[in-house]
Amino acid sequence: MKKLRKFLTLCTAALVVIALQPALSTEAQAAEEKKKPQKTRRVPSMSESVYKRLAEAQEAIDAKDFNLSIELLEEMLNRSRRFNGNEVGQVRNMLGYAWFLKEDYKKAIEQYKLVVAQGEDIPEGLEATTLYTLAQLSFVEEAYQDALDYMETWILKANNPGPDPRIFMGQVYYQMKEFDKAIVQIEMGIDMAIERGTKVKENWWQLANFLHYENENWPRVLEILEILVQEFPKREYWIQLAGVHGTTGNEKGQLHAMQTAYAGDFLTKETDLTNLAGLLMQEEVPYRAALVLEKGISEEIVESSAKNLRSLGQAWQLSQEVDKAIPVFENAAKLADDGKIFERLAYLYLEADKFSECVTAANGALNKGGLSKRQSTYVVRGMCLFNQDNLNDARGSFVSCRNESRKEEDANNQRICASWITYIDREKIRLQRLAEAT
Repeated sequence: MKKLRKFLTLCTAALVVIALQPALSTEAQAAEEKKKPQKTRRVPSMSESVYKRLAEAQEAIDAKDFNLSIELLEEMLNRSRRFNGNEVGQVRNMLGYAWFLKEDYKKAIEQYKLVVAQGEDIPEGLEATTLYTLAQLSFVEEAYQDALDYMETWILKANNPGPDPRIFMGQVYYQMKEFDKAIVQIEMGIDMAIERGTKVKENWWQLANFLHYENENWPRVLEILEILVQEFPKREYWIQLAGVHGTTGNEKGQLHAMQTAYAGDFLTKETDLTNLAGLLMQEEVPYRAALVLEKGISEEIVESSAKNLRSLGQAWQLSQEVDKAIPVFENAAKLADDGKIFERLAYLYLEADKFSECVTAANGALNKGGLSKRQSTYVVRGMCLFNQDNLNDARGSFVSCRNESRKEEDANNQRICASWITYIDREKIRLQRLAEAT
């Protein structure tokens, strides 16, 4: 059953039809005979008795009694010394078909080989169809070189074959991991379809895209992906297109592909939206990045995690939308494992002249920890306390800053904090003298 699924998946619809019908009655054979000019091959005629016995075997097949059909056909072959080559070929063709329906592909192949072995005694249509079927069944049995040989022979005998055989051979080479040869066949099949004005199937483009991707032929990969997003627009193709632009260093092309996909509602996963937002941030378009993330979170596509909320807050902050950034960071800080978001909140509150909230956020950052420079947070905390006229606590914060700076050998913050301590001490003296003077 596994092999049958592989067969039906990888072979094109045109190939499957041929394999699923006995060669005596296939539409493919009839079409082939119509297209071809009259041939000179003269085959022996079939006797009425053979025709009737074949009809009985066919009835058994139609009733899904494959064992009875095989029994009837084997009985006929036991008297095959009386049969001509055409009759033997027709019996073995139906027998091969019965074994195929029982999913015994090895026995089916044995019978189909014996059909072809009748040579000039069987109709050319039967020979061609059987070669095609042998190619397919060999592929299913992973006899890949046999599949290629049968298909090459079929092509030589066929009248103006279409693109499907080339696609089939490309699939065979793909299974053999001979990608360069697979590319030649797939591209040949695609070119033939385009020249004939027939539609190139999606799975043909998919295979061509994969093969060129493996060879890192980026220009051709981009060409194919552009075709796929236009003719078969799907999320996966837009993501691949953006990814290849990124791989080749074309960030603007990557962003354009993602924005177009977003406009078409093809970005349906969290990673899609967060990646788009990241690209917009890189291109210094934070406002649009914020809109993408906000919409994704509101639609529950993007999780309201600390990481995602922090990204949204940063986007609003860089967009100079401080009032929108603050509540986002507040929510993010509650979910975060460290104090980094509280630290950023403290800066935002200082910028917004919300000094009480600034002190609270700075305390939260220091308590949660995980900060790269605790001394910087002490500076912000001290400034907010100073603006609240809480000089004693402000001085204590700057002293802590100086101590942390000494420990970390941070000369810059050490100098800043020392200046603040000096300034506060002088301010306290000034205020004391003013009080004494009144």
